Amino acid sequence: MAEKFFMIIDDDTDDRIFFKEALNEIFPSAACLEANGGIEALQLLQKTEQLPDFIFLDINMPRMDGQECLKELKKVEKLNSIPVIMYSTFFSEESIDEFRKIGASSYLNKPTDMNKLPEQILEAIKKSTDLSIYNK
Repeated sequence: MAEKFFMIIDDDTDDRIFFKEALNEIFPSAACLEANGGIEALQLLQKTEQLPDFIFLDINMPRMDGQECLKELKKVEKLNSIPVIMYSTFFSEESIDEFRKIGASSYLNKPTDMNKLPEQILEAIKKSTDLSIYNK
Protein backbone atom coordinates (compact mmCIF):
# COMPACT_ATOMS: atom_id res chain seq x y z
CA MET A 1 0.00 0.00 0.00
CA ALA A 2 1.33 3.44 -0.89
CA GLU A 3 2.26 5.74 1.94
CA LYS A 4 -0.63 8.01 2.87
CA PHE A 5 -0.48 11.52 4.19
CA PHE A 6 -3.09 12.84 6.63
CA MET A 7 -3.71 16.08 8.46
CA ILE A 8 -5.38 16.52 11.82
CA ILE A 9 -6.60 19.98 12.78
CA ASP A 10 -7.50 20.10 16.47
CA ASP A 11 -6.70 22.54 19.27
CA ASP A 12 -6.51 19.69 21.81
CA THR A 13 -2.99 18.22 21.97
CA ASP A 14 -4.18 14.96 23.55
CA ASP A 15 -6.77 14.44 20.83
CA ARG A 16 -4.09 14.94 18.17
CA ILE A 17 -1.86 12.37 19.91
CA PHE A 18 -4.71 9.83 20.16
CA PHE A 19 -5.58 10.43 16.53
CA LYS A 20 -2.01 9.88 15.33
CA GLU A 21 -1.68 6.69 17.40
CA ALA A 22 -4.93 5.33 15.98
CA LEU A 23 -3.90 6.29 12.46
CA ASN A 24 -0.59 4.47 12.91
CA GLU A 25 -2.49 1.28 13.78
CA ILE A 26 -4.36 1.44 10.47
CA PHE A 27 -1.61 2.81 8.21
CA PRO A 28 1.77 2.15 9.88
CA SER A 29 3.73 4.05 7.22
CA ALA A 30 1.39 7.04 7.05
CA ALA A 31 2.59 10.54 7.75
CA CYS A 32 0.45 12.98 9.68
CA LEU A 33 0.68 16.75 9.62
CA GLU A 34 -0.92 18.37 12.64
CA ALA A 35 -2.20 21.87 13.27
CA ASN A 36 -3.31 23.49 16.50
CA GLY A 37 -6.32 25.20 14.93
CA GLY A 38 -7.68 26.44 11.63
CA ILE A 39 -5.41 29.44 11.18
CA GLU A 40 -2.26 27.35 11.68
CA ALA A 41 -3.65 24.68 9.35
CA LEU A 42 -4.23 27.12 6.50
CA GLN A 43 -0.71 28.51 6.92
CA LEU A 44 0.84 25.03 6.93
CA LEU A 45 -1.14 23.92 3.91
CA GLN A 46 -0.02 26.94 1.91
CA LYS A 47 3.65 26.07 2.62
CA THR A 48 3.66 22.28 2.36
CA GLU A 49 4.89 20.60 -0.80
CA GLN A 50 2.88 17.42 -0.28
CA LEU A 51 -0.82 17.90 0.28
CA PRO A 52 -2.65 15.48 2.59
CA ASP A 53 -4.84 12.74 1.18
CA PHE A 54 -7.40 13.45 3.93
CA ILE A 55 -7.97 16.23 6.43
CA PHE A 56 -9.63 15.55 9.79
CA LEU A 57 -11.04 18.80 11.13
CA ASP A 58 -12.27 19.44 14.66
CA ILE A 59 -15.34 21.66 14.90
CA ASN A 60 -14.96 23.35 18.27
CA MET A 61 -11.80 25.45 18.24
CA PRO A 62 -11.06 29.01 19.32
CA ARG A 63 -10.25 31.85 16.88
CA MET A 64 -11.35 29.89 13.78
CA ASP A 65 -13.83 27.08 14.30
CA GLY A 66 -14.07 24.03 12.07
CA GLN A 67 -16.93 25.37 9.98
CA GLU A 68 -15.07 28.57 9.18
CA CYS A 69 -11.86 26.60 8.45
CA LEU A 70 -13.78 24.28 6.12
CA LYS A 71 -15.11 27.27 4.19
CA GLU A 72 -11.58 28.65 3.84
CA LEU A 73 -10.17 25.29 2.72
CA LYS A 74 -12.79 25.02 0.00
CA LYS A 75 -11.93 28.51 -1.31
CA VAL A 76 -8.32 27.53 -2.08
CA GLU A 77 -8.06 25.82 -5.47
CA LYS A 78 -5.18 23.49 -4.56
CA LEU A 79 -6.99 22.40 -1.36
CA ASN A 80 -10.65 22.19 -2.34
CA SER A 81 -10.50 18.63 -3.69
CA ILE A 82 -8.97 17.14 -0.51
CA PRO A 83 -11.61 15.14 1.39
CA VAL A 84 -12.33 16.84 4.72
CA ILE A 85 -13.76 14.72 7.51
CA MET A 86 -15.33 16.72 10.32
CA TYR A 87 -14.23 15.48 13.74
CA SER A 88 -16.11 16.29 16.95
CA THR A 89 -17.76 14.92 20.09
CA PHE A 90 -21.27 15.68 18.83
CA PHE A 91 -23.08 16.13 15.51
CA SER A 92 -26.71 16.98 14.91
CA GLU A 93 -28.42 16.08 11.64
CA GLU A 94 -28.56 19.81 10.89
CA SER A 95 -24.82 20.28 11.43
CA ILE A 96 -24.02 17.24 9.25
CA ASP A 97 -26.17 18.66 6.46
CA GLU A 98 -24.56 22.08 6.81
CA PHE A 99 -21.02 20.67 6.71
CA ARG A 100 -21.84 18.61 3.62
CA LYS A 101 -23.23 21.71 1.87
CA ILE A 102 -19.98 23.54 2.62
CA GLY A 103 -17.92 20.65 1.27
CA ALA A 104 -17.18 18.12 4.03
CA SER A 105 -16.97 14.58 2.71
CA SER A 106 -17.78 12.78 5.96
CA TYR A 107 -17.83 13.12 9.73
CA LEU A 108 -16.39 11.26 12.70
CA ASN A 109 -17.62 11.33 16.28
CA LYS A 110 -14.75 11.41 18.74
CA PRO A 111 -15.17 8.18 20.71
CA THR A 112 -15.14 7.98 24.48
CA ASP A 113 -13.27 4.67 24.11
CA MET A 114 -10.04 5.44 22.23
CA ASN A 115 -9.66 1.74 21.36
CA LYS A 116 -12.51 2.26 18.88
CA LEU A 117 -10.85 5.21 17.16
CA PRO A 118 -8.84 3.26 14.52
CA GLU A 119 -11.96 1.49 13.31
CA GLN A 120 -13.92 4.76 13.26
CA ILE A 121 -11.18 6.56 11.31
CA LEU A 122 -11.15 3.81 8.72
CA GLU A 123 -14.94 3.92 8.44
CA ALA A 124 -14.91 7.71 7.96
CA ILE A 125 -12.29 7.36 5.23
CA LYS A 126 -14.35 4.69 3.48
CA LYS A 127 -17.45 6.90 3.66
CA SER A 128 -15.58 9.80 2.11
CA THR A 129 -14.23 7.86 -0.87
CA ASP A 130 -14.87 4.66 -2.75
CA LEU A 131 -11.23 3.95 -3.55
CA SER A 132 -10.56 0.27 -2.91
CA ILE A 133 -7.04 1.07 -1.62
CA TYR A 134 -8.60 1.98 1.72
CA ASN A 135 -10.37 -1.33 2.18
CA LYS A 136 -8.78 -3.37 4.88
